[in-house]
Amino acid sequence: MSPSAFSLGLFTDFYELTMAQAYWQDGHNGPATFSLFFRDLPHDRGYLVFAGLYDVLDYLQELRFTAPDIDYLRSLHRFDVGFLDYLQNLRFTGSVRAMREGTIVFANEPVIEIAAPLIEAQLIETMLVNEVNLQTILATKASRVVYAARGRQVIDFAARRAHGIDAANKFSRASYLAGFDGTSNTLASALYGIPVSGTMAHSLIMSYDSEINSFRVYARSFPDSSTLLVDTYDTLSGTHKSAVVAEELKKHGHRLQAIRLDSGNLLELSRKARAILDGAALKDVKIFASGGLDEFQVHDLVYAGAPIDGFGVGTKVGVSADAPWTDSVYKLVDYDGRTVLKLSNMKETLPGPKQVFRQRNSDGSYAYDIITQANRLVDKAEPLLHEVMANGKRLLPDEPLNVLRPRFAQEFAYLPAGGKALHSPTMYEVRTSVELERLREQVVQETKKREVSR
Repeated sequence: MSPSAFSLGLFTDFYELTMAQAYWQDGHNGPATFSLFFRDLPHDRGYLVFAGLYDVLDYLQELRFTAPDIDYLRSLHRFDVGFLDYLQNLRFTGSVRAMREGTIVFANEPVIEIAAPLIEAQLIETMLVNEVNLQTILATKASRVVYAARGRQVIDFAARRAHGIDAANKFSRASYLAGFDGTSNTLASALYGIPVSGTMAHSLIMSYDSEINSFRVYARSFPDSSTLLVDTYDTLSGTHKSAVVAEELKKHGHRLQAIRLDSGNLLELSRKARAILDGAALKDVKIFASGGLDEFQVHDLVYAGAPIDGFGVGTKVGVSADAPWTDSVYKLVDYDGRTVLKLSNMKETLPGPKQVFRQRNSDGSYAYDIITQANRLVDKAEPLLHEVMANGKRLLPDEPLNVLRPRFAQEFAYLPAGGKALHSPTMYEVRTSVELERLREQVVQETKKREVSR
């Protein structure tokens, strides 16, 4: 059967379905609350950028098991016929509290809390963790590149080496939210309204009888927006040829936008290329660099004073190569009015529905966060979890990227400088409220008394 015949209802770990049948047969489907959070921050990360919320809400609102889904599950000969009938009529009816997309978050802070009948809340775990894990990783990586670039242009070149089409599109969106200036991914541009950008490939140059002829052909086609790739044969020779083409464009009232360096010692080559362009009175022609860059190489080039005006980043950034995973988890914290927690060694959880408050200094900068019980207030602090879905229906539309981008930029400015460091960042303070700590101790004692043999 064609994959398109199946729905996202089947995108769940098989044990979610087997547990759901056990719940259903036992009539065990009371109100449950689950928290999605990150146990720890990845290596060299002082923060994360929460992303993926809107895909989660769309998924929840459309959740269903189609006839082909049910036929497939029936073919496994593992499920009760009555349970499959139940699944065919299942819809998400719960509520969601979540942080706003693009919020800067830290370890152990719930970014989403789901309140729904247990079966509904259980079945969605795989999809929620997948969406939030991927998009948060990518938005965080992108924000680090923007920070390293210190105001220089950054363009997403990640599509061809991202882990699939969906991941490529989501990286384009997440990176634009985090401050990138555009993308080479034309589909992502169409989907999300991101400025699209492109230069040329080495194949264009090699297909012509000479490099300068290839430059001329391309420049004729795009007389005011050409970026010429100069390293196919020899970078400095290519730069000299680009200067000739730039002069030809000037005579006809046009201008060369930039040259692109894609290999070699980018610091040395950018300095020599800049000298060639300046010597030809082409100070307005910019230098753009690419070729396996991420925040670490970008930082080194900027710190060394490389005369590079913009960066194209792809391979390492689109997969967050240095930190490709997070310890994101989705845990039950309350069932049918009974507060619960996990006691596993090194994986103990905080009990009950929660809220996160952000305490700020007088200038708006972050002072510390406090994790509390959901029904508590913290004076003069900002609550980060907001109700975004009730009775299975979204309460608000997606915020557009032109709203999310500047808000993220402002919030990133408020993050203490030590937390932004690319290596060994300072860990931001996240407190647990006294009341929540008391509840944790109480539930730990009750659980040990009930469950742990002496």
